[in-house]
Amino acid sequence: MGAIAPALDRPILELRQVSVGYGRAPVLTGIDIEVARGELLALIGPSGCGKTTLLRTILGLKPPLAGQVLLFGQDLYAVTPDERAAMLGRTGLVFQKNALFGSMTVFENVCLPARELTSLPDPVVREMAWHRLRLFGLAELAHRWPSEISGGQQKRVALARASLLDPEITFCDEPTAGLDPLVSAVIDSALRRFCDALGSTVVAVTHDMATVEKIADRVLLLGGGRIYAAGTPAELAESDDPEVHAFWHRDPPPDADAGAVLDELEAS
Repeated sequence: MGAIAPALDRPILELRQVSVGYGRAPVLTGIDIEVARGELLALIGPSGCGKTTLLRTILGLKPPLAGQVLLFGQDLYAVTPDERAAMLGRTGLVFQKNALFGSMTVFENVCLPARELTSLPDPVVREMAWHRLRLFGLAELAHRWPSEISGGQQKRVALARASLLDPEITFCDEPTAGLDPLVSAVIDSALRRFCDALGSTVVAVTHDMATVEKIADRVLLLGGGRIYAAGTPAELAESDDPEVHAFWHRDPPPDADAGAVLDELEAS
């Protein structure tokens, strides 16, 4: 089966009645998601609700227990390994821990995808890398080692590397984890620029509500083994559902026991 060019008006990513979990025990069931081209979608929810497991399934790393994952209009788990690799080659990934190579300079890290996955001439690869470094405000750090730059700068390098081949969709796992609020704001701006300047789609798994409120076009709140709530940041912020309100505003009712509201969300 050859690769099929998807229609631009159809979702770039679709999940149809997907269940994910370990063994035969589902963590999430009946998940239906459509991600539009150019959208920045945030996946949020309590720890242990299945966000990372769902992301692993979307990335082709863990087959679903049920349902379909359609990427670019094709079922990710119904194609050959070579076809799946080609599909995933059109995506980008920003790891939670950045996954920069310590033996390579910032510039060499950013060049890596083109050198490993394409046969482009080196002068072209170098110009592509310089463009990305300038886009993310990293040109002055090009010849430093990852150990010589801050955590926020490392995250921007990871974004620059992930964007090098103009991925149609990029997945981010906790893009601002462990960063202080000011640095997180810089990463937020870089992610939004990534979407707007490059026309890329972004799916971000995050616990950082400030990030969600600032840059997400749409939000899915996972809980109780399902999509508990969905909408724009403004819609979820104004929700009259007590669990959604408590999670969004980090404001459980004053008479609630510690963790009671999140327990309710996880069990609902």
